[in-house]
Amino acid sequence: MTKYEKEIFSMINSSCGHLTAEEIFQKLKRKYPNVVLATVYNNLRKLLEEELIKKVSIEGMPDRYDRVNKHDHLVCKCCGRLSDITLKDLTASLSDQLDDDFLYYDLKVYYICPECKKQNKGE
Repeated sequence: MTKYEKEIFSMINSSCGHLTAEEIFQKLKRKYPNVVLATVYNNLRKLLEEELIKKVSIEGMPDRYDRVNKHDHLVCKCCGRLSDITLKDLTASLSDQLDDDFLYYDLKVYYICPECKKQNKGE
């Protein structure tokens, strides 16, 4: 693993949030001022191919990067806030319904976050 891969991997795995490539680039630039954005994208692609991180895509928003440990996501339809949530594992239920094995599932639950609800009530 290159120094950039290690740093990006560590950043994603230690983050409480879900970082975009641009956010990763800005953080990496503090430690390595000469790094370019293409380096970040190339290393993210490599980490994704090796299944060391995962990409979270939400329509109309930049892709974000996350740890690979099993969890699902809450997405606010108003502000786009992305939060982790751990729901009951659906693997057995899905396998039964499909009557076959599957690779994986990626669950996103859309809602209105408390901050947006509060703001909407104030308007």
